[in-house]
Amino acid sequence: MLLTYTVGVSSPTNLWQLVQDYAETNEPTFLADIPTFVQAAETRIYETVDLPILRKNVTGNFSTSNKYLTTPTDWISTYSLAVVDGTGTYTFLINKDVNYIREAYPDPTVTGLPQHYGVFDSNTFVVGPTPDQSYVAELHYKAYPVSIVTATTTWLGNNFGELLLYGALREAYTFQKGEADMMAKYEALYMEQLALLKQVGDGAERRDAYRSGQARVPVQ
Repeated sequence: MLLTYTVGVSSPTNLWQLVQDYAETNEPTFLADIPTFVQAAETRIYETVDLPILRKNVTGNFSTSNKYLTTPTDWISTYSLAVVDGTGTYTFLINKDVNYIREAYPDPTVTGLPQHYGVFDSNTFVVGPTPDQSYVAELHYKAYPVSIVTATTTWLGNNFGELLLYGALREAYTFQKGEADMMAKYEALYMEQLALLKQVGDGAERRDAYRSGQARVPVQ
């Protein structure tokens, strides 16, 4: 049976109960795995829609004669990396493969203002040329927001609670090896809500009325 709710996922407790009610089970293993279902749904959503809540900005320092820069612990991917010199001038580094940087700047003792960067490993960037002095580094990057599993409230839960619920139910029903018709129903509800979020994250938040004009539907 498909239950109907006006969903306002304002807290983990509320979401947990909704998942349990929809699934109609008190099986202990299922209940213990609800946080896993929710986190899997969050990750799926965040990898599908590029939202402002995924964007973070931090500053650090390039050290003299050190071509490596440590990434933040929550770093997923990079939007931009810039060097800021003593005058406040920004130089945005061009992303290249590590092999390119090794070939273009083979001698690490040759220094200058960095122009390129590469992802050396999961914790480190490498730049070329090697910094000739200490510079400020400004990194704009993607990071997952705190999960509703550990937070009292989240932007996703407050604004797109239905999407988070149906995403969690999709994972939960897969775990239950549920019937194909119900799986298809949950998938359809999830995709319907995801389309609404994409209108915000990949649509409305990437335009403004001055440059793009107000959104409108043609009159027939």
